[in-house]
Amino acid sequence: MVTVGSRTPAGAGIGLRLPHIAEIVATRPRVGWLEVHPENFLANPHAMELLQELSSDYPISVHTVGVSIGSASGIDRNHLQRIRRLVDQVDPFLVSGHLAWSTHHNEYLNDLLPLPFNGEALELVSGHVREVQDTLGRQYLVENPSSYVAFQASTMTEAEFLGELIHQTGCALLCDVSNVFLSAHNMSYDACVYMDSLPGHAIGEFHLGGFTRQDDESDPGYEVWVDTHAAPVVDGAWELFGYAIGRFGVRPSLIEWDNEIPPLATLLQQAARADEITAEISPAETRCARARPVPAK
Repeated sequence: MVTVGSRTPAGAGIGLRLPHIAEIVATRPRVGWLEVHPENFLANPHAMELLQELSSDYPISVHTVGVSIGSASGIDRNHLQRIRRLVDQVDPFLVSGHLAWSTHHNEYLNDLLPLPFNGEALELVSGHVREVQDTLGRQYLVENPSSYVAFQASTMTEAEFLGELIHQTGCALLCDVSNVFLSAHNMSYDACVYMDSLPGHAIGEFHLGGFTRQDDESDPGYEVWVDTHAAPVVDGAWELFGYAIGRFGVRPSLIEWDNEIPPLATLLQQAARADEITAEISPAETRCARARPVPAK
């Protein structure tokens, strides 16, 4: 079960990035909600003031990128306390983060790195998720990763790992539809079969973002799709989003764009398309245009 704040959004949202914040404050565009990376605001008092101002007009979600619940060296408790203070000030309706690790002791890495799906990793991540939820005083949503490699040490699938994490900690799931779409390509699995295996009752949010196609140097003629959030959402990911809405029902849905950031109007157009798809899909519609097997490398 997903626990949300009192201000549940009425439509799709967009990621609030610093290049757009002044325009959004000045124009108050029609959009369902705003999601922020708290790390962009913790050391920027003026941006924090503007965020608090916007929180009176828009539901806010906080999406952490530096908590590192997969880190073997533990969570940075000082950083977590800073996030707690921001959460207390903004009162977001959801707080989320990544199934990944990005720190080792006092070293912060500018990436979201993978971990094996086995009992040892599950015990580690579960302990960290409990710590995050206890510190923040609210439920934490964990996002499925974008995948490029698999580990021989894994003893369960990604969906099984997420399901057990949810069962053990009471956390919820942030289903990044675009991550499923590109990971299905990179790892040669069926995106809809993956969706079918998720614990739908625990999905609290959908994400959508663009990716970049890169040549696979180890396999000439094959592309690796990289989750850069630097382009529009592709048609196949929109189709998968419609499938997810039909299967699981409407959830708060967000457009992410973090690199090569376009004009604000572009993000608003993408959010409007998400709203259109949501309005068109019946809960009974579960046929997936991506259901055919993905060709192996």
